[in-house]
Amino acid sequence: MKLAGKVCLITGSTGIAAATARLSVEEGARVFLAGIDETSCRSLSGEIGGAYHVADLTIPAAADEAVGRCLECFGRLDALYNVAGISGRRFGDGPLHECTEEGWDVTLAGNLKTTFLVSRAALRYFLKAEPAPSGVRGAILNMTSVLAFSPEPRHFAAHAYAASKGAIVSLTKAMAAYYAGRQIRVNAIAPGLVRTPMSKRAQENPGILQYLETKQPLAGGILDVEDVAKASVFLLSDESRRITGEIVTVDGGWHVSSI
Repeated sequence: MKLAGKVCLITGSTGIAAATARLSVEEGARVFLAGIDETSCRSLSGEIGGAYHVADLTIPAAADEAVGRCLECFGRLDALYNVAGISGRRFGDGPLHECTEEGWDVTLAGNLKTTFLVSRAALRYFLKAEPAPSGVRGAILNMTSVLAFSPEPRHFAAHAYAASKGAIVSLTKAMAAYYAGRQIRVNAIAPGLVRTPMSKRAQENPGILQYLETKQPLAGGILDVEDVAKASVFLLSDESRRITGEIVTVDGGWHVSSI
């Protein structure tokens, strides 16, 4: 099993986070969930036999507490998956000339600041941990988006969201370069449009659905969460123990499609 004996902290409790948590447990991991929605955290944790902590991860003390609670519960931490994030449209995200300050601030906090805060807390543990038999002290996987480097102006002009995800790409590479010599791996995964609660707007738009048939040709439409979860588990596991600083795109062909 890819994650046998590992403890994984996953932020979020629905969509890609939930699919990855389920698959991680199937692959032998113990999973600790950290998220803002108590109902979904409790339900998923009960389903997979894990543990959870409800927290607003945009708050430094809350992020630190989430990592601390994971360590209290399982005694160790091997991998962090920063999945939790938001779409800022309801707060005013959109094309930059229309984007509100609230939309900008809330979106960057929900996507970028959470990644910073939880990663910082995990790194403080990893740096003191003894390397595993693989030689790795810990692995971090960040969630970016294909929109970070392959924008789409007609249907997905959410510029604060794109900026937050682009920053995560840069942060991932900077972290990977700095911590590689300390035996800590940092990668990111960049999905296309995936069938999750956050993509409900797109799922209900016939024009977008038709567009995705050719924009994501390998999927013929919206991607399934399991497509991203499988790649995520690989990047969290020792099967990728010599991989760091990579942005792995799981987008059904989005970024190489010309339409």
